[in-house]
Amino acid sequence: MSAADRSEAWAEALTAGALLAVDADLGGAIVRASANPARDAWLAHLRMVLPADAPMRRIPCHIDDDRLLGGLDLAATLAAGRPISSRGLLSEADGGAAILAMAERCTPGLASRLGAALDLGEVRAERDGFAARHPARIVLVALDEGAEPEECTPAALAERLAFHLNLELLRPDGAPRWTGEDVRDARLRLKTMAPPAEDLVESICVAASAFGVLSTRAALFTLRAARASAALAGRTHVGEEDLALAARLVLAPRARLAPPMEEAGEPPPPGDRSEQESETDTASDAAAERLVEAVRAALPADFLAQLLTARTERRAAARTNGSGAAAKSAQRGRPLGARAANLRSGDRLDLIATLRAAAPWQKLRRGNAPEGAGRVLVKRSDFRIRRFAQRLESTTIFVVDASGSTAAQRLAEAKGAVETLLAEAYVSRARVALIAFRERRPEMLLPPTRSLARAKRCLAALPGGGGTPLAAAIDAAMLLGLSERAKGRTPMLVLLTDGRGNIS
Repeated sequence: MSAADRSEAWAEALTAGALLAVDADLGGAIVRASANPARDAWLAHLRMVLPADAPMRRIPCHIDDDRLLGGLDLAATLAAGRPISSRGLLSEADGGAAILAMAERCTPGLASRLGAALDLGEVRAERDGFAARHPARIVLVALDEGAEPEECTPAALAERLAFHLNLELLRPDGAPRWTGEDVRDARLRLKTMAPPAEDLVESICVAASAFGVLSTRAALFTLRAARASAALAGRTHVGEEDLALAARLVLAPRARLAPPMEEAGEPPPPGDRSEQESETDTASDAAAERLVEAVRAALPADFLAQLLTARTERRAAARTNGSGAAAKSAQRGRPLGARAANLRSGDRLDLIATLRAAAPWQKLRRGNAPEGAGRVLVKRSDFRIRRFAQRLESTTIFVVDASGSTAAQRLAEAKGAVETLLAEAYVSRARVALIAFRERRPEMLLPPTRSLARAKRCLAALPGGGGTPLAAAIDAAMLLGLSERAKGRTPMLVLLTDGRGNIS
């Protein structure tokens, strides 16, 4: 990327921040970058263009529901003897911005809660014997620090954020173009702007379809961004430059294919239409063609290569991920919150959650309690225990057919395939085991280990020839998998054979 391209990309990134300040219904932005001066400068610019009294809150990826959505104010409830709710981070950020740190590590549960708040403009807390609603009309900024393509913001959340910005290679360049006063005037202008023309909506839909963007949210975000751009520039209607800017910011990062050059400007088929209708359609097609060209110009030169690489890496990551299945634990892992349960050996009491469950009933319980009872009356039904989730280790079990039918044809190819899979398993820190079967029975050449060199030595020395005890090999692999599962690991089986078993 040349210096001029970087300067233009930085200017458009700042404009995207100003558009979010103008219209909060754009949802927010994914900012993909490590902690660098460009990211800090972009966040500082967003803070500057937001209203002076607009709050800005930071959301850690490990936040619990009580702090995110709000819950029972324990101290106030115990003092008043009735349920009193407290506000969460999302409602505290109402009218401003919420910054989600490490969005690439965002769990599906957190993504769904943030998505619901963006959709409804409010948060709903209904638990612990009370229900509360708080306004939460926010702009969400997801800071994505993923180093690999598969490390990214969850799709359910990315779908609801208009702009996907990559600031990794950018540097702050020049003074910001927009100020807080510009944004304030644009907000007032946006309220009085006329509804969009039908041909404008149609051209956006045509351009989105041409680049494989099938989400209706993307088209709506493009329209909203174009209207906010016009308001920010002091115009009362959307111009072509506004539409082109919105398409570059919203559609280009979501593009999934590049349309051929001749597809965008195909003339409408002839028919029995009036001259006025024909001129209208021609103008609409021309607008759509210009919009497609604007998005195409914003795509990187190696767009198709990047798209293919990203798809391949995501599929490979899905196949060879070293992490096993998620399992619940009573002792360690990522907190999952508390649940009602009787205390058993090994459970950990969540004292705060227990007091929170008991607090709403104190006034009633004190009325029936004997004189001299404690200040807080707790019953067995109030007990809450802590829950955790931890990711188990995985063990990849390779079962290789070394019989005569395979040795004569594809044993070398099988060894090459296994070596490739072994390397991928080593990178993902998974344990590997190797079982070969030939002649009368299978043989455990390598018990579960993380040693790649040892696995390769065993594979290189693998002889070939003899019968094919396929059933015995599957049985041995199953027993090893059950043994690994009993040790708290997730077994995965890779079977390489021609399927011609001839020994019972």
